[in-house]
Amino acid sequence: MTLPTEQLAGRLEGLREEHRQLIAQGLSLDLTRGKPSSAQLDLSAPLLSLPGEGDYRAADGTDCRNYGVLQGLPELRELWGGLLNVPAAQLISGGNSSLALMHDSVVAALLLGTTDGPRWVDTPGVAFLCPVPGYDRHFGLCEKLGIELIPVPLTEEGPDLDVVKRLVAEDARIKGMWCVPTYSNPTGATYSERTIRELAAMPTAAPDFRLFWDNAYAIHHLTEDEVTIPDVLGLCAEAGNPDRAFLFASTSKITNAGSGVSFFGSSPANVKWLLGHLSKRTIGPDKINELRHMRFLPDAEAVRAHMRRHRDILAPKFELVRQILAEELGGLGIASWTEPAGGYFISLDVPEGTASRVVELAKQAGVALTPAGATYPYGKEERDSNIRIAPSFPPLDELAAATRVLATCVKLAAAERTA
Repeated sequence: MTLPTEQLAGRLEGLREEHRQLIAQGLSLDLTRGKPSSAQLDLSAPLLSLPGEGDYRAADGTDCRNYGVLQGLPELRELWGGLLNVPAAQLISGGNSSLALMHDSVVAALLLGTTDGPRWVDTPGVAFLCPVPGYDRHFGLCEKLGIELIPVPLTEEGPDLDVVKRLVAEDARIKGMWCVPTYSNPTGATYSERTIRELAAMPTAAPDFRLFWDNAYAIHHLTEDEVTIPDVLGLCAEAGNPDRAFLFASTSKITNAGSGVSFFGSSPANVKWLLGHLSKRTIGPDKINELRHMRFLPDAEAVRAHMRRHRDILAPKFELVRQILAEELGGLGIASWTEPAGGYFISLDVPEGTASRVVELAKQAGVALTPAGATYPYGKEERDSNIRIAPSFPPLDELAAATRVLATCVKLAAAERTA
């Protein structure tokens, strides 16, 4: 990325005045987290009256009001297994949070070991690879549990394979890697078939190495060209590493974010392993909620039609941000941004050493941004250049105003650095 032009540096005082005027407006706008908007949540309003009085039996006759069925309703697992490319017998459906299933999986491996290795806590300095920029909650989970975070570059086709393969081959402390393979958070990158095949087959110093495969945005398309990726579980099995991948997903951004259904998919051995641990924590999931979701989205075409309605709401927001960034920052040589085909985020890169200043200036002007560095382990990016934009929640008018404030702050921070 080039430094700002002299013309931009010469506008420093004008940009400062523009920023003062923004502060005087008393704005209160938010681009921080990728939450569904109220309009998106309204799409799932029928869930609030489902399954309805007297409708409490699943397809196999299970009384969903009672205990049991730890793995989740078979009909729900059959439907979502098809959508996630996981055999129903190898899928667990759980509560509203896939992050909770990730937490349970990490903790179980730490304290009790995996199907093919001892307790991770007994390995001094256990570590995870973290493609960056990436998802801050993944990093925070590991940091809380004392797992070292090792950043690796994320390319348009997935994590840098040369770096990943070298690190996992030489360091047995590396027990896992976080992956968001479809429309990655925050860049929107989707892993290529070559990347997935090599991740499934690569030699690792740790025999119990795991891919934490968070396919959160598998069906969150922003265009009619709906991206799909190869079956990671099948490729791992084909490569002789059947237990390597833990797949996670949920309906959190599909139905109601706080009351959806989460999923864990893996090998038969890993499913048995996790069910054995879950059986000590719960007697079964919320099957009424699972039945409610089956009544609302009874088949794959219903799910796809529902997601097209989400796309109709989200796509104009992403296009609006793209247009404003192009109008305000295009051609200046001070910023670049992703134009994702799906997911919930746009990744913005600004001149090195200015991201924190941009966030500070935006806050002064009444626009909340995700902290600079949040997309990197420990909240620190050495280059201080990346900012995650979340367009989903604000209405269009607020999104436009917030993006224009952001663009002004990028220009001001760049001009300050040059002056």
